[in-house]
Amino acid sequence: MSSLLQRVKDTILADFHEVLDQKEKQNPIAHLNQYIRNCENEAKKIAKLVDRHRLLKNEFYRDWKKAEHMAEKRRRQSEIAKQAEEFSLYELADKEQRQYEERASHLKQAYENTLEQLQELEEKYHDMKLKIKDMHTRRLELMGKENLVRVKNKISSVLGDSYAGDTDFRFKEMEQYIENLDAKISDAYDRSMLDQRIADLETKLKNQQKSTSTHD
Repeated sequence: MSSLLQRVKDTILADFHEVLDQKEKQNPIAHLNQYIRNCENEAKKIAKLVDRHRLLKNEFYRDWKKAEHMAEKRRRQSEIAKQAEEFSLYELADKEQRQYEERASHLKQAYENTLEQLQELEEKYHDMKLKIKDMHTRRLELMGKENLVRVKNKISSVLGDSYAGDTDFRFKEMEQYIENLDAKISDAYDRSMLDQRIADLETKLKNQQKSTSTHD
């Protein structure tokens, strides 16, 4: 049990960052997700083993206390049989008392050993869960990194190959185009307004001339 958990712990607590760095250029998020899933599956198996060890500890404890109780019961019975000079019953009770005491001593030792093992397993399992949480954090960091790369690539595709050297070249180009277009529109507007004003003046002059001719 302990050696199995230790092997799993050693695998999970190993410096997996080096492995991830080797895979990052290919598909870091998918690789890390798979790694975390594997670790979580192993953690579930270990959790069941820890629970089983906890049940075993409890069972040792119950059997130990039961053996102690029976040893004490046979001790009282042997005293009663001895006082009543029922020596065959005394010998039988005395024999079983010693057997129960020996069993209780063995079960107590087994219980204490199992308790110590359980504490060690629970600590290692706790470390394992913390490491998995760390890996989830690492996954989020890599997701952020991957997203940043994707955004930069999108920006690069919009700005063109010059993004690496002069990131705003295309934007400046577009701004210049807009300024030129604005100048053309303004010029066309000014010409249109000039034509309209001259036409208005021409009409006004004609009206004045007609008015003068009428008065004459």
